[in-house]
Amino acid sequence: MIALIEDAPGAVRALVLDGRTVVEAHIARADDPLPVGLIAPGRLASRAGRRGQVVIAGHDALIDPVPADWPEGQTRFVEVMRPARPDGARDKQARVVAHPGPARPAPDLAERLAAAGHDVRPISAFGDDGLAQAGWDAVVEEALTGRIDFPGGRLLAAMTPAMLVIDVDGDGDLSRLAEAAARAVAAMVSRHGIGGPVVVDFPSLQGKAQRAAVDTILAEHLPAPFEKTAINGFGLVQIIRPRRQLSLFEQVRQPGFAALELLRRASRLVGGVTITAASRTIDWLAARPQLIDDAARRCGGRVALVAAEGQGRGHVQQG
Repeated sequence: MIALIEDAPGAVRALVLDGRTVVEAHIARADDPLPVGLIAPGRLASRAGRRGQVVIAGHDALIDPVPADWPEGQTRFVEVMRPARPDGARDKQARVVAHPGPARPAPDLAERLAAAGHDVRPISAFGDDGLAQAGWDAVVEEALTGRIDFPGGRLLAAMTPAMLVIDVDGDGDLSRLAEAAARAVAAMVSRHGIGGPVVVDFPSLQGKAQRAAVDTILAEHLPAPFEKTAINGFGLVQIIRPRRQLSLFEQVRQPGFAALELLRRASRLVGGVTITAASRTIDWLAARPQLIDDAARRCGGRVALVAAEGQGRGHVQQG
């Protein structure tokens, strides 16, 4: 498959395409202090049973298990296996494991996509917005609203601290609706890189054969690896996948995501640019002058920031 990748101020974005269909969407932020795959020295700050706290360049991470011969206060190499998940409700630290070394940076997004077998094609960060034309804005809109339409119905997805919950809505024959929804759920999980627990509320199906058909579709179309329960009489299915990176549903809810999206659009223009957005977005940008300087260098003019409430997600204009 083709992976279109774009380098913009503060983040690298990519879309994996099967023809014109977006199969995967990715964003790798430059401000991630502990990216997955990083191998670096970590000091064991504390331990309690199998688990411990490691400090890596000033950032805390969870290690599980802690090697039995690693005393508190000693520094050894560790590898980041799972990203931190700050959700404002129950923030989770990055998870690491002991590693023999040597130190190495995490693979960048292009390297990860190439390792997955995709044909990586960098696209210009100037002029026509090839990434948006290929579907970037549309898939971000899905993640922000939680609404994914499919023939005959729609998925309504909501993030909770524990899991992603998906409701199936639609009219007509319930068996056909559930089967179409199962395909849409599998495509959504792949497109947004969803890991961890997912609960799907399908329409209640009376016959075992109808429920078996939905189970078969999920088993055939969900991206591996995964575990799932069979659909029960109430239409509920639980899916569990490894959480190796933050999903796009999680990424769009991280501080600074909206600001980085506006900065991406601003850097594509030529000459002076004004970014108008809510004060929290403008404050986030103003606290990172290096990003503003990068965007100004790319567009060849001054980047002005204007705080104004009631601007939705903000907008960018020349001048």
